[in-house]
Amino acid sequence: MKRISICLILFLGVVEISAQKDSISVEARLSADHKTLTVNQELVYFNHSEKELNSIKLLNWISAYHKRGTSLVYRKLEDRNTDLHFAKDEQQGKLLNLQIKSSDLDIPVQDLSDENLFLPLPQVLKPGEKIKLQLQYQLQLPDQKFTGYGTSDNNIVLKYFFIVPDHFDPDNKYPKKYHDIEESVNFNTFWDINLAAETKYYIQSNITQSSNGHFTGDLDTDPEFILSKKEFPVIKINSEDLNTEVKFGYPLSPQEKENLEFFLPLHLRFIKDKLGFVPETLFISEKFRNKEDFFGNNDISVWKFNFPLFTDAEKIDLDYFGIIAKKILDETIITNKQDNHWFKNGLKSYLEIQYLNKFYKETKLLGTLPETKIFGVKPLKLFHASKVKLVDRYGIAYQYIMSQNLDQKVDEKFTVLSNFNDMAISSFETGSLFNYSADKMGYENFNTLLKDFILKNQHQKIDPRDFLKELAEKDERTEYLADFLEHKNRVNFKLKRLQKENDTLNIKIHKNTFSNIPVKLKTEDKEGNKQEYWVEAEENAKTKTFSLPADDIYKITLNEDYIFPESKYRDNYLYAKGFFSNTKKIKFKFIKDIPNPEFNEIYISPKIRFNNTYDKFLFGVNFKNQSFFDQKFLYSLTPMYSSGTGKMTGSGAISYSFLPAESIIRSLTFGVSGSYFHYDYNLAYRKLSAFSNINFRKNPRSTVGRSLAFSYNYFERDLSPAMIAKKDYDKYNLWSLGYGYSDSQMIHEKSLSISTQGMEDFNKITAEGFYRWEFAPKQKLSLRLFAGYFVRNDTRNSTFNYGISRVSNYSFSYTLLGESASSGILSQQFILADGGFKSFLPGSVNQWITSFNVDSSVWKIFHVYADGGFYKNKNRPTQFIWDSGIKVRVIPDFLEVYFPVQSSLGFEPSFKDYAKRIRYTLVLNLGSIINAARRGWY
Repeated sequence: MKRISICLILFLGVVEISAQKDSISVEARLSADHKTLTVNQELVYFNHSEKELNSIKLLNWISAYHKRGTSLVYRKLEDRNTDLHFAKDEQQGKLLNLQIKSSDLDIPVQDLSDENLFLPLPQVLKPGEKIKLQLQYQLQLPDQKFTGYGTSDNNIVLKYFFIVPDHFDPDNKYPKKYHDIEESVNFNTFWDINLAAETKYYIQSNITQSSNGHFTGDLDTDPEFILSKKEFPVIKINSEDLNTEVKFGYPLSPQEKENLEFFLPLHLRFIKDKLGFVPETLFISEKFRNKEDFFGNNDISVWKFNFPLFTDAEKIDLDYFGIIAKKILDETIITNKQDNHWFKNGLKSYLEIQYLNKFYKETKLLGTLPETKIFGVKPLKLFHASKVKLVDRYGIAYQYIMSQNLDQKVDEKFTVLSNFNDMAISSFETGSLFNYSADKMGYENFNTLLKDFILKNQHQKIDPRDFLKELAEKDERTEYLADFLEHKNRVNFKLKRLQKENDTLNIKIHKNTFSNIPVKLKTEDKEGNKQEYWVEAEENAKTKTFSLPADDIYKITLNEDYIFPESKYRDNYLYAKGFFSNTKKIKFKFIKDIPNPEFNEIYISPKIRFNNTYDKFLFGVNFKNQSFFDQKFLYSLTPMYSSGTGKMTGSGAISYSFLPAESIIRSLTFGVSGSYFHYDYNLAYRKLSAFSNINFRKNPRSTVGRSLAFSYNYFERDLSPAMIAKKDYDKYNLWSLGYGYSDSQMIHEKSLSISTQGMEDFNKITAEGFYRWEFAPKQKLSLRLFAGYFVRNDTRNSTFNYGISRVSNYSFSYTLLGESASSGILSQQFILADGGFKSFLPGSVNQWITSFNVDSSVWKIFHVYADGGFYKNKNRPTQFIWDSGIKVRVIPDFLEVYFPVQSSLGFEPSFKDYAKRIRYTLVLNLGSIINAARRGWY
């Protein structure tokens, strides 16, 4: 009788939960021009909270496309995409009209352009009670190019357009904006949708189609539809253990479909073995495929040459395993993506690591590319990158972003994550941690725990930290995970010393944290035979001595193959025998590479570059320790031969950076440098510098940067007889202190710098502000304001004066092709500094100057510019000067040509020497080009 009562209680509980499932019925018709969707909708909404509700919130996310200033528009600008910002009215998405009723009573709606509609209820809705709403509305569908959803010439894709409740906010209190991050907002809902159109379409959806245009079923995600004039493929997998239909929202080539028919059953069985089950239906949209495919397996194309890394079949296999795995996780696990993105992303990477270890264990990161021959030689074999395994990519990606201190904590809000950290931190780092824990506790134990957790939490929102708690209960050595996810971690294991006593090898291991994190130790003999050991951490201890039989141990490694997200792997290797016992080997390399943590690497690379008209081409060799990854300690030495003078020149620098993980400071760098080059014919300069730079913490998604810099420089210059006669400076010291702010965002780019500089003969203060507005696609207006003032000026000549149209490069900080040129093409090089005037206005400034520079797009690469300003020299009246002209942007910001028209000098095209008055800018800085290209990633 007792057993029957328990069953009855459980049954009634299930019935009650089922009865409280929201339902949404939709009758939608697409207009003939497929721009407008007319909707009749009935919503049955239950109060899922524990409080009484006086209002409910409905999400009207199509309004995110309606105007500038929405979170969606801003996010697109962060990604360097201005399409939605400049969208025309007919391209935008919007709610055209809306009527809402409940029991024949109209419910007022305040603002149709609001993404969150807070509706006052006719009466209080108590917990567990329901309300039925009737909605009639019309939608103007956005252009599909903005997010992949909306209308296009080829198809219509519908997602996040219907007005729905937010199930992650049962109290209906907090606004939620659309960011195009594929977050689920509506789960455990029954849908009944009829889609009709004037034109015949084939419709594919993640809801079961019961008849033509009619879709019904329960969903734990948001409904998605693609309407196309072409029928898209479906692959059905029917076997003893699988019965799954995979629907695609895009065409497949015959070869692609054939490969998928082979690989999909393998993928589904593998995932089923790890998670316990797979759904009966999966829908893969083109947007989902592009987001979740395998990063880094595409062919490399250089000009007309194409270099494949993997075969077509391998690319299909790698791409679709991750796609299918993430789709199953999305369909199965209900989490708030903003807060818990890391759980499903991490599980996807965990499954990928397992799959790669089984089927691609020895496959290299670069695939078959290192086997490519050029003139009979395999040049890539010289790189350590050619030996890195494909499965190592998870640890390497984390190392890359962490070395720049641009990583973020795992549980950071998703909308704050940079695009690169979405992959490297949310997915790769978390997946590595899951795999590390599974390796320690046993993969079978981990997978069983995961299966049980997913099964008991079906159709309900989960908190992934509950999974971490269960994991810690199963194996207490995983307790560190909960705290680990909440911080930017810099955990480091270090092999301190090896000491042999009789037949025992004592291995001293240090970690920089008190957290109870185990470490995996491997030993290897000279024949390559390996043994693995788990070294348990001792509570409240950072150092442990681990003893092993000495045997024939040759090399010892901690956490080999990047299996744990450490801050540094370079101290994880030691040799037990030989000349390098207890030390690291040195390795010389010729080209920058992915670092091999087993060695102290010195990169030797030939250097050829044009310096200026005096040194002409420089030929030399650069010695440095900087790989593709940033390091704290850096050195660089570049002796060079000057073809222009026949003498040795060169430069060198040493620096060390402090990179606090969680601080107001992102990096604090101290360094010294020196250089020796020529600034005129047979005249050289020597420069010695000591410097310190502070880069302040920034949100990696943000384009804002702040820095503070201090430097002390000592200069020695060779002087010509004429310069000696004018008592020019042959030796001088300069100190400078400056603050810089920059924001390189799209549409409104701005920067500000304030600095002070001085020596024994002068002190001056300088300020510069810059603003660039993109007022139309690829059409910009630039404004620059400069001000300079000498607090004290007792100099002997004009060397340290502010320039009007030419800069005085006394600190040798500008790249000038003709450092001392006063005529000829080299003298016409323009540097936007000081006054910034493009016309050759005579003189310089020894007291104060203010200038205003304007530049505006006119048509394509043609701009107009104008400069104006006031300046004052000692014992002379204040003067006003101006100029104007046309600028041609051959390569924007790198190669630009200025044609002066009208200025204080007159109508310049009428001058006989007009060709000599044309100016140009030329930036030969590869670093600037790379930084410009990577904006939007981090």
